Order: sequence, then C-alpha cells, then structure tokens
Amino acid sequence: MMKILVLHGINLNMFGKRDPAQYGTVTLAEIDQRVRTLGKELGTEVECFQTNHEGEMCERIHKAHEEGFHGVIINAGAWTHYSYGIRDALAILKAPIVEVHMSNVHAREPFRHVSVFADVVKGQICGFGAESYLLALRAAVAAA
Repeated sequence: MMKILVLHGINLNMFGKRDPAQYGTVTLAEIDQRVRTLGKELGTEVECFQTNHEGEMCERIHKAHEEGFHGVIINAGAWTHYSYGIRDALAILKAPIVEVHMSNVHAREPFRHVSVFADVVKGQICGFGAESYLLALRAAVAAA
C-alpha cells in the first residue's frame, strides 16, 4: 500500500483559532481526518505529524527517509520562508514532496512570497483553505 506523510509545521496546531480570515475555522485535527479519509478512498495510508520545534521536524523528515514513504506533503508554516535546515532535510528524500499552504501566500506579505523549499519540492498548492491539503494528497499520489 502506498504511504504518504503529511507534515505540519509551526503554529499550525492553532488552525481553527488563529486568524480565521486567512485560515478559516477548520482545526488541524479536522484537516488530518479529511486527509486520512481521502487517503483511504485513494488506497493510500496517510500519517500526519505536527511540531512547533524545527529540530523535531528535521528528525521526522530524516526518519521518513528510512521508512520508505511514497510521497510527502509539507506545510511548514513560517519555516517555509527561512528554514534552510528543513530545506536540506527535505532534499534528502527520494519521494516527491508537495508544499501546501491554506492561504494564498502570494497575495500576502512580501516575505511569504518566497519558499526556500521551492527547488526541492515537486510542486506547490496554496490558497484553497483546507481543500489545499486534499489537492496536495491527490498530487502526491499522482507523482509517486
């Protein structure tokens, strides 16, 4: 069975409470459930992981390298724009990586327009709220 890892970064545990104008009211638990449900429909096992600690994110990516995931979806939150440590960890992976954001980062503050992951990911999906994750899962499955 295909395995996809979904990585959620800093502050994303606050979905549903944080800036509903940008992120809506859906919680991270609800997003994870939706992704797992779609994964089952697609015949894919989905594992979700969230951390607010950059080193823990790198460690989980390192572990994913050993575990043989077929694809990785990452919403690293603000780390997307400056974490070369996470970028370098992602570059180790052999599986396709899909970067995802709930808001349209290109319509927001200028610092959000830059992703330091852009050159190591297969593609980026943003601006569709929680649906961005479902689109990312379909893309990851298709790319695997």
